[in-house]
Amino acid sequence: MNRIDRLTSILLMLQSHRVLTAEKISDRFEISVRTVYRDLSALGEAGVPIIAEAGVGYSLMRGYNIPPIMFTESEVAALFMSAEITDQFGDDSLKKSLQGALLKVKSALPEGHQNYLNKLSSNMEVWSRPTAYQDKHSLMPVQEAVVKRRCMRIHYNTGSRGTITERTVEALGLLFYSRQWHLIAWCRLRQEIRDFRLDRMQQWEVTDETFTGHEDFSITEFIQQQTEVSELIPVQIECEPWVIDRVVQEIPCRIETKHSQENGKYLIHAHAYSLEWLARWLIGLGTTAIARSPDELRKRVSAEAAKITELYQ
Repeated sequence: MNRIDRLTSILLMLQSHRVLTAEKISDRFEISVRTVYRDLSALGEAGVPIIAEAGVGYSLMRGYNIPPIMFTESEVAALFMSAEITDQFGDDSLKKSLQGALLKVKSALPEGHQNYLNKLSSNMEVWSRPTAYQDKHSLMPVQEAVVKRRCMRIHYNTGSRGTITERTVEALGLLFYSRQWHLIAWCRLRQEIRDFRLDRMQQWEVTDETFTGHEDFSITEFIQQQTEVSELIPVQIECEPWVIDRVVQEIPCRIETKHSQENGKYLIHAHAYSLEWLARWLIGLGTTAIARSPDELRKRVSAEAAKITELYQ
């Protein structure tokens, strides 16, 4: 990125944040803090009213805004492709807001960029398996509850076992993993931070009650802590070379190493969260993969295979 583009990007960052530190700008553009100081000085000399607060950071003078910046073809394409991917994993509430935003962007584009986007739209498709059913209008209200620190009343189907419990929770964050959206919230019933899958919320309501506390909550730290407290089990999986990409992308484990052997097959060393889960997943690979260790995993795979054989006999 040349300096002119970087100065423009820094200005956009300042406009979209209440305050920024030099270190955050440095990390964003992979430049030194000294270079950040020079760039901020250059913006100031160009007439941009930047306010510096010792020990706090940098901000733009209140009321100062730069005029809209025209998108490049690559930026327009990136927005469109991101929207296509989001369309596969968002609910109706998210899709409606996203479609409205894209419509406004498209209306402001020059004719050349609109033609570019139309050609891309007619020649690109994102396909994926449909996700399990969940309330089609929950995602945007839930994210609003997170941002505005509001409480929610939910009727939750714990573990999809049919036992519905009514709870009041304090919405702290949203997380997408295992093809599902999850609400991370303080549960007043259990008196701890819990993970609630949105598709298991039978009924929900964002209340007018706001909550205090949890100012130090970080979704990143929460994920890290959950991973660390999980009891991980070391496993070894051997697979054929033509399935290695699928294994690396889909295996329900944390992969540590993988290497090719003299027989042409790959040996993977990983840590599993659940041997039962992993055994059932391995069955789907048929004879293209085999569990080498531990013995407990091999026994579970064998038992699953026996059940399948018995079913078809």
